[in-house]
Amino acid sequence: MTGNASTPVPFSRIKIRVGALVFCGDDVALIRRDRTDSTHYTPPGGNVEHGEDLRRALARELAEELDLDIDQAEGGDLLWVIDQRVTRPGPTPPPRKLHLIHRLHITPALRATLAETELDELPDGSHETGVIEWVDYRKTAELPVFPPIGPALAALPDPRATVTDAALPAVTDENYTWL
Repeated sequence: MTGNASTPVPFSRIKIRVGALVFCGDDVALIRRDRTDSTHYTPPGGNVEHGEDLRRALARELAEELDLDIDQAEGGDLLWVIDQRVTRPGPTPPPRKLHLIHRLHITPALRATLAETELDELPDGSHETGVIEWVDYRKTAELPVFPPIGPALAALPDPRATVTDAALPAVTDENYTWL
């Protein structure tokens, strides 16, 4: 806090966000969000609620966004952690976010039952529609993915490859511009 004790400063709060790279063979599920002046992709996931167990948060988010029951998927291991300290537009100071990216594998039969669109509630109560796209993971380096995991994802030798360093570079104002 600064001079005024009721005025939070940027990054003085930490939010945990769980996300998942859901693979079906070489394809990975990403949510495409088309905005007036940009398009970007995100792995399915969202913020962990206060006191919520991380696995339950991941299960809730994947059920909400993909209609996926994670008990029907294989895996769930933590793949990457990304520390985000990016200034963003809006009246409230941005939180620091820790993105916990997990990895799951599903069958083509299960993939055929999943959602094709996702509704993301906005602060004003309206919704933004996201399109679930299945993308060959090797092509993700070419896409505007947030958090910026595309190059690391595309560099995997295969979707089940062992990752020895779970920490990806921090996302800051120096290396990222908010879309």
